[in-house]
Amino acid sequence: MPPTRSTAHEYEPKVYVVDDDESVRESLRWLLESVCHKVEVFSNGREFLAGADPTIPGCVLLDLRMPYMGGFELQQTMRTSGFNLPIIFLTAHGDIPMTVRAMKDGAYDFIEKPFNDQDLLDKVTGAIKVGLNEYHKARVNDETTDLLNQLSTREREVFDLLVEGLASKVIAIRLNISYKTVEVHRAHIREKLGATSLAELIRLGMRGSTQY
Repeated sequence: MPPTRSTAHEYEPKVYVVDDDESVRESLRWLLESVCHKVEVFSNGREFLAGADPTIPGCVLLDLRMPYMGGFELQQTMRTSGFNLPIIFLTAHGDIPMTVRAMKDGAYDFIEKPFNDQDLLDKVTGAIKVGLNEYHKARVNDETTDLLNQLSTREREVFDLLVEGLASKVIAIRLNISYKTVEVHRAHIREKLGATSLAELIRLGMRGSTQY
């Protein structure tokens, strides 16, 4: 069953702690909440996937070795489940190959237990900044996609050619339609996208280019 998604106005970041050791979970909760982080804890990867919200920004403190689903497996699953959250791996059994694997697979950092509290808090702060940046970029992409989806097929064709820098007369020839029709489409495009200039249309086109 897919995770429940939050409403679009939720911006407050959250630190997820995923560790099968209850004492570690509660210790981390206390430490993080002591500096005003919003925290949610899970005892394994399955619980995290079922209960965490992929639309909330933040980061994950993830134990490497757990029953049901280990840290590396959860990292891979998060990639395909809509979770774009920086991961800080926590382990009492770290070694160089594990660290290299974690970082190559996109982990933010790798910390061995026992760890220094302030060091961990500093890394969490850095990871949350990265998570918020990714969150805001994803929101901009979603909003751009929603805007462009308002265009009809013909309007999208005209829009794409406008973004390429083609003049209306050239677009008319390219699409085998009249110049007047192109101008009508241009007016509709600007109205639907709320753009007041060609520069704004180009910026929207650049943002939306990765979505098509």
